[in-house]
Amino acid sequence: MKKLPLLLLIILLLAPVTIHAQTQIALLKYDGGGDWYANPTSLTNLIAFCNADAHMNLATEYAVVDVGSSQLFNHPFVHMTGHGNVVFSPAQRQNLRNYLLAGGFLHIDDNYGLKEYIMPQMKLVFPELDFVELPFSHPIFHQKYHFPNGLPKIHEHDNLPPRAYGLIYEGRLICLFTYECDLGDGWEDPGVHNDSQATRLKALQMGENILQYTFTH
Repeated sequence: MKKLPLLLLIILLLAPVTIHAQTQIALLKYDGGGDWYANPTSLTNLIAFCNADAHMNLATEYAVVDVGSSQLFNHPFVHMTGHGNVVFSPAQRQNLRNYLLAGGFLHIDDNYGLKEYIMPQMKLVFPELDFVELPFSHPIFHQKYHFPNGLPKIHEHDNLPPRAYGLIYEGRLICLFTYECDLGDGWEDPGVHNDSQATRLKALQMGENILQYTFTH
């Protein structure tokens, strides 16, 4: 009788253990006065879509992480949005650089008016790199869903085509900047911008592509 507990303990120790850990994506909080909190329902809807459509094991709630926080390293995918000013301190720039070089991925979605602020800040983070426009053949446009003409156009602002720019470090895309597109607006609840279901679906499908690319590259 005394041997049974020991035997059970050995069996439990030798038995295979399966851990179903959930991946949590994050929203980047930054200084400077810009509205980093814009599109509050977008990531929640994107997560729900990806979990249902692609069976991704994403935590249903996203985290909010300051650009200078060590918590940044807990999230393989970080989303950034807004309309206004962005300021990274030297410590924040170094933290963001370390995160991206360690394998993290940053998606910056211009919610109209962000480009003039974020581009100089990212140049301070990676002075040796320049944003390059991604060709339509880039694999980020050809994951589960194929976008032969690149980013879908979600909202019209200046009658310009949507463009995808990337920072590429040693052959790896570490930062995606989506411009004149407004993917995040398309992810929001239907009543926020009154986008058609077809438009919202394109935005969500492109968002799923970005996440798939992030997790497989």
